[in-house]
Amino acid sequence: MPTIIRFHQLGGPEDLKFEEAPQQQPGKGEVRLRVQAAGLNRADSMYYHGVYLETPKLPSRVGYEVAGVVEAVGEGVDSAWIGKKVATIPGYSQNRYGSLGEEAVVPAEVLGEYPENLTPTQASAIWMQYLTAYGALVYFGGVKPGDFVSIPAASSSVGIAAIQITRDAGATAIAVTRTAAKKAQLLKLGAHHVIVTDEEDYVARVKEITGGKGARLTFDPVGGPFIEKLAAAAAPGGIVFEYGLLSPEPTPFPLLTALANGLSIRGYIVLEITLNPERAQVAKKYVSDRLADKRFVPQIDKTFAFRQTQDAYRYLESNQQVGKIVITLP
Repeated sequence: MPTIIRFHQLGGPEDLKFEEAPQQQPGKGEVRLRVQAAGLNRADSMYYHGVYLETPKLPSRVGYEVAGVVEAVGEGVDSAWIGKKVATIPGYSQNRYGSLGEEAVVPAEVLGEYPENLTPTQASAIWMQYLTAYGALVYFGGVKPGDFVSIPAASSSVGIAAIQITRDAGATAIAVTRTAAKKAQLLKLGAHHVIVTDEEDYVARVKEITGGKGARLTFDPVGGPFIEKLAAAAAPGGIVFEYGLLSPEPTPFPLLTALANGLSIRGYIVLEITLNPERAQVAKKYVSDRLADKRFVPQIDKTFAFRQTQDAYRYLESNQQVGKIVITLP
C-alpha cells in the first residue's frame, strides 16, 4: 500500500503522520499519479495550522504541488495522459485531493506538462510560484519596461519568480527582505536592488531608487502594519497587491495615502488565474515558454527525503530558505 502524509489534529509539523492507505482508483475526471517530488508551500503550513482559506476536515491529507507520472485515469479522461510526466497546478482542495505521498489522485484539469529540460524536483517548483506572480504582475498589473516593482519577502519561491518576471518584462525589481543575510543571494538571483528593512528606511530607499517616482507595482505576501510604508512608497496610481497574510498583526487600510495618490490596494490569490480556463491556458504557455528557453529557472533552496517530511516543514517555517523547498520520493 502507498504511504501518504495525513494529520488528525490541527498543529505543527510534528502532527504530520506517515500512514499506509489503500491504493486509490481515480474517479470521473481524475487521474492517479506516482509522485516523484513535492514542492512545499506556505499554504500547506497554514492549512495544517488551521489558518488557511480552506478549513481541514480531519483527518486530512496535505500537499498542493507535486510532480510525477500519470499511472491511471478515471472516466472521461483521455488515456493518452497515462505515462506522461506532469506537475499539479494550484486550484484544488487539499481536503479532497491532498497530494503529499507516494501516490496522489487529483483532477485531470490541474495537470500541467512541463518542459523536458526540467527534472521532477524542478517541476514541483514551478506552477504555484510562477502563476502566482504572473497573475498579479502580468495579467492584472501589466508590468512593462520602465516600471519599478517592489517585492517584499523576496526570498520566497514566489518572490524569486516575481524577480524573474519583472526582469523579463524590462522593469526594475526591488527585492525587500528583513535582514541582510539574504541580500547577496537576492542580488545574484536577479534583483536590481535589495532593501533590508531592519537596517534601512524602506520609503526613503524606494524614493531614492525610483528617482522619487515610487513603485508602480508592489507584490506583498505579508500584510500587517507595514502596508502603511508600502503605500507611502507607491507611485501615484500604483497598485499594491496583497496575496498573503504572513503577519500575525491586523492590516490597516492606509486611507489617506490611498486617497491622496489614487492607489489601488487589491487582495489577490492565484485561483483568479487557475480557476479561469482561458486565463490559465495563457498563463501556462507564458510560463512554459520561459522555462523551456531558460529565461525562468526555478530556484531550489533545499531538498529533503520523503521520510524527512516533518523536518522539511520545520525548515519551511523557519524562514531560512531562499527559493523552494522540495521533498523527493523514490
